[in-house]
Amino acid sequence: MWITSSLTNSLTPTAVALGNFDGIHQGHRQVISPVLNGDGHDRSTVVSFSPHPREFFSGQPRALLTPQSEKAHQLQMMGVEQLVLLPFNRELAALDPQQFVEEVLVRHLRAKQVSIGQDFRFGCKRSGTATDLHNIAEACGIGVTIVPLFTFKGKRISTSAIREALDQGDLTMANRMLGRSYSLVGEVVEGQQLGRTIGFPTANLQVPPEKFLPRQGVYGVRVFGEALNSDQPVLGVMNIGNRPTVNGTQQTIEVHLLDWMGDLYGQTLTVELEQFIRPEQKFASLDELKAQIKADCETARAMLVPVS
Repeated sequence: MWITSSLTNSLTPTAVALGNFDGIHQGHRQVISPVLNGDGHDRSTVVSFSPHPREFFSGQPRALLTPQSEKAHQLQMMGVEQLVLLPFNRELAALDPQQFVEEVLVRHLRAKQVSIGQDFRFGCKRSGTATDLHNIAEACGIGVTIVPLFTFKGKRISTSAIREALDQGDLTMANRMLGRSYSLVGEVVEGQQLGRTIGFPTANLQVPPEKFLPRQGVYGVRVFGEALNSDQPVLGVMNIGNRPTVNGTQQTIEVHLLDWMGDLYGQTLTVELEQFIRPEQKFASLDELKAQIKADCETARAMLVPVS
């Protein structure tokens, strides 16, 4: 997949799905689907924004469900041929809806087809609606698909709803809306190695600083990585938190792999979150902590049915 942040380097002509697409959830997939598997002449293209417009206007860093590398991976898996990350700056923010269509979609991307969600807004001060884009683009000879809002159990599927579910540790809801398991991708770095001293060695995972982290606590997880030398995911237990039992002061992400031993320092792991087991808590002693971790491992084994 071709990735560019420059309109002048984009591959044209294009069929464009337009939006922020943080999370690449089931609603996003409905918007992207119409530009896939076209006639072969138009490049299936996702146009997104970097930084996120809310981050640009607020000046505050925004945690993302899918940082750029994860977003690119998910889109490539869908069959998208090109990702255009438009730099969201004052010049772009100042374009009115007509200028946006003419400058971005017509002049640079040579778009033949555009797909957007029903709630899509664009142009200066978000003044343009999906209907506005439809009318302006069609006048320029561009076909437009407006995709209705996608719901699950009567609730609109959105990035905000997924973030809320993850904040509550409701992985069932979050994963259903995503259409896959929420995952953390990061490098294994050296930690305090406390787990080894109590019989439960852990991989200390360092994820991108902009990655959105779910509720602190213990999770049943499936772990993937070339270093694991396994065709199947390795089951594990992951803790996100400050480790209050040992007076920890910084949040860490630590993964204990079940039935696997080896050196993972410097390796990249993908950890898929399947079940929330319990909140983080402080224990009176390391023996109590050890006993609880053992119980967590047993709970994870019971929860995580092996993938056949």
